[in-house]
Amino acid sequence: MNNFIKPINVILADDHTLVRAGIRALLEKLPEVKVLGEASNGREALELARLHHPDVILMDITMPGLNGLEAAARMAKEFPDVRIIILSMHDNEEYYWRALKAGAAGYLLKKAATAELAAALERVVHGEIYLSREISVRLNKKFPLQQIAGRKSPFEQLTGRQREILQLIAEGKNTKEIGEILKVSPKTVEYHRMKLMTVLNMHDVPGLVRFALGIGLVPLETGPGV
Repeated sequence: MNNFIKPINVILADDHTLVRAGIRALLEKLPEVKVLGEASNGREALELARLHHPDVILMDITMPGLNGLEAAARMAKEFPDVRIIILSMHDNEEYYWRALKAGAAGYLLKKAATAELAAALERVVHGEIYLSREISVRLNKKFPLQQIAGRKSPFEQLTGRQREILQLIAEGKNTKEIGEILKVSPKTVEYHRMKLMTVLNMHDVPGLVRFALGIGLVPLETGPGV
């Protein structure tokens, strides 16, 4: 990474303190990298991005309140020059595509971070897309990286606000709590919940929760018993 002219300013977002500590230790071994701050969820990551205007954001997917994919989509619109690398344990094609569609420039498996973090940073700051080597080998056998499926899944048909409310519902928040978090009225929350059920063809809250758990929007231990 000795080709860089200036330091790479990085923000790290992960809800697990030990994971953040481990990734930060790797970053601090790279002389061209400066860690500007850490976040434990997508909202904090957005706030830090607005405050520091980093070059790169390293972000986990499964975080409370606002997950990494939704936060990435918002960052891509608000900060088009910021490069986002999803750092995740999820080794599943659906997650790769969703990350790239959301505007991420890279997808790095946590188990590969020690060996590939420097290369991932170098590639994305030069405007390239980076996928973990294991992922790249697998996908290149099927189709070129640029060919991202155009067909939208049911989840992708939801608006950003609907996806946000779906996550909060799955985390066990009630209508009043969701309204307070999002600073909207209970009636607005109820309206979006109704639209969620219509789009997803579901008829109750447990169904929404099971859907959110099934696509990995929240970890199994987070959702209420359903």
